[in-house]
Amino acid sequence: MSTRCHVATRKGLFTLDRGESGWSISRVSFLGDNCTVVMHDTRNGDLLAALNHGHFGIKMQRSRDRGETWSEIATPKYPEKPADYVPKAGPAEGKTPDWSLKLIWSLAPGGGDEPGFVWCGTLPGGLFQSRDGGDSWELNRPLWDHPLREQWFGGGADHPGIHSICVDPRDARHVTIGISCGGVWSTRDGGRTWNPPGPGMRAEYMPPEQQFEPNIQDPHAVVQCHANPDALWVQHHNGIFKSTDSGASWSEIKDVNPSVFGFAVAVHPKNADTAWFIPAVKDEKRYPVAGKVVVNRTRDGGKTFETLTRGLPQTHAYDLVYRHGFDVDETGSRLIFGSTTGSVWISEDEGNSWQTVSSHLPPVYAVRFEKPV
Repeated sequence: MSTRCHVATRKGLFTLDRGESGWSISRVSFLGDNCTVVMHDTRNGDLLAALNHGHFGIKMQRSRDRGETWSEIATPKYPEKPADYVPKAGPAEGKTPDWSLKLIWSLAPGGGDEPGFVWCGTLPGGLFQSRDGGDSWELNRPLWDHPLREQWFGGGADHPGIHSICVDPRDARHVTIGISCGGVWSTRDGGRTWNPPGPGMRAEYMPPEQQFEPNIQDPHAVVQCHANPDALWVQHHNGIFKSTDSGASWSEIKDVNPSVFGFAVAVHPKNADTAWFIPAVKDEKRYPVAGKVVVNRTRDGGKTFETLTRGLPQTHAYDLVYRHGFDVDETGSRLIFGSTTGSVWISEDEGNSWQTVSSHLPPVYAVRFEKPV
């Protein structure tokens, strides 16, 4: 069972360890720097972190000693836009797609048979690959050059972005990605070709004739069950969706109280019917319903849900949880989530009860358990 996790925040990367007296902060890295995402590589123990220095640019760091020391590595870089470039399809918002890095939004190690291979999702919608643990990066051109990509558009951000990367543990060539206002895409040949999103998602923010268009859907997060990789769960902008066929089709789960809106989702690594969500009020509001922080859990594939509250604040709590701010360990027993107000909670009983680890960190962007190598 995982006993260490990493919390990426607006002002640094915080490491939590579980000792005899419980969970506590054991290390702070990059204090004062905006750490947007962190990745633990279970193949070799490496940690990768992305830092957004604003005007001074985006940087990548790697640790090979569990975070004690860090070294700067390469940062993904977009190629120059050709002088004669003409968009292959009209962008949904009438904008010409940008060809410069805005944000590193997701990182995922490749398969066990791909040492050094790392995937990196970015804004404005580029997917990068490294074959040397981050020492160099290459834009995946088959996806970038796909004519349907230019129909993607920004949602909460000005640009579309790749926020979720799920590598099939049975076959590392099979990769599923989630794209803000671009749907859920997949490849079965390691990124040489890409399959557009399957039907079944609904975007209520679009005109009626476009609401079921797969390529403009806004998944907020996509997760995959390790024991049953064909099972995917999505927290969407206006609902909860699941797939049992690797994203070839989707079914919507409705009427979940207190809300079907949210950013974060976690799935039990051994039981695809068990998933957790952190609901909120959507669109221009974005805060916990009635000022109560709760976690919704289903154990029957979405037929019914429990609202879990024990140990979580139930009055005047306005903690929003971002899409990477929720994680489950390799056993499915321990969960962690962090909020925009700097609070971090951990459960050691599948969400039945929660303990507060901190209530005064900087705003939390991502949390990740350090899982056994």
